[in-house]
Amino acid sequence: MDFKPLITLLAIVNPLAIVPFFIHYTEGFDHLQRRKTIRVAAFSAFVVIASSALLGLQILEFFGISLASFQVGGGLLLLMSALNMLNAQPAEAKPLTNEMEDGAEKAARGASIAVVPLTIPLLTGPATMSTVVIYAQKSKTFFQLGTLVGYGVVIGLATALCFSLAEPIARFLGKTGINVMTRLMGLILAALAVEVMADGLTKLFPALLR
Repeated sequence: MDFKPLITLLAIVNPLAIVPFFIHYTEGFDHLQRRKTIRVAAFSAFVVIASSALLGLQILEFFGISLASFQVGGGLLLLMSALNMLNAQPAEAKPLTNEMEDGAEKAARGASIAVVPLTIPLLTGPATMSTVVIYAQKSKTFFQLGTLVGYGVVIGLATALCFSLAEPIARFLGKTGINVMTRLMGLILAALAVEVMADGLTKLFPALLR
């Protein structure tokens, strides 16, 4: 069984790095509200990964995009995510926008912010989706595709675990510990991104193999 897709997804999603965001967005929530947010965020992460695995290739075909081009573009996104992480930022981090501010205001009013912004874009953004599509194309059997969907379950469980232990984790690791973990995952992700891009480039330009 190939665990490379799971390692890649764990590096990109990196729910440990999203713990500070979870604490921030659920500030003022009671125990039941926080547990509901955790369940919805974990399930949403699984849905995004499963949907990308099962429907991603069909979407590419609909728009007439070759997988090799998608690999290069997806690899570039992975590399950009890795660079963010090497700067101790979440892989899917983006500047604070009015949309995210609106999410915080909705949370203050008691609405769930589990889907936006926690799941999308912080947990599972474009880099995650493109990675799943690339590995889905490499799946030759139904079992391999099912395994990829199963990895979505693992990501969901990892998300639920990290969010459930958010406050103890933050106290134990501290800001420095979380930054070190994020940089380590970023280094692993950078190496995987180069591999994905190299595979796509050799398909687009076979002469590179000579």
